[in-house]
Amino acid sequence: MTQMNIIEAALEARTRAYAKYSNFKVGAAVATRSGKIYQGCNVENASYSLTLCAERTALFTAIAAGERHFTQLVVATENGASPCGACRQVIWELCGDIPITIVDINGKTSETRSSELLPAAFDERELGI
Repeated sequence: MTQMNIIEAALEARTRAYAKYSNFKVGAAVATRSGKIYQGCNVENASYSLTLCAERTALFTAIAAGERHFTQLVVATENGASPCGACRQVIWELCGDIPITIVDINGKTSETRSSELLPAAFDERELGI
């Protein structure tokens, strides 16, 4: 599995987004230590708070399949937008500090890490666990 495979998977997932209200389609792909790639797309709802982002869809799908160790996340949007705050928290919780590639529809990429996107993450330390 190469980074290009993961980027292509995220761009492909974006085409399946259900974004009839915002028309802001997002795709995501997460790579696992086992060598698999899981895709996700955003799924909107007329009751906006019930919308699920692509990043969380990909991660939750991987978790449901039994995966627990993630090596990279790619997020694909039209303009290279960064994950929302809720996704940043979920990425930290499930992945820890992993590399994140953000790609736009023209293939332009930028690299970051989950620790850069959420520098003061809330996790089990704050819960005293």
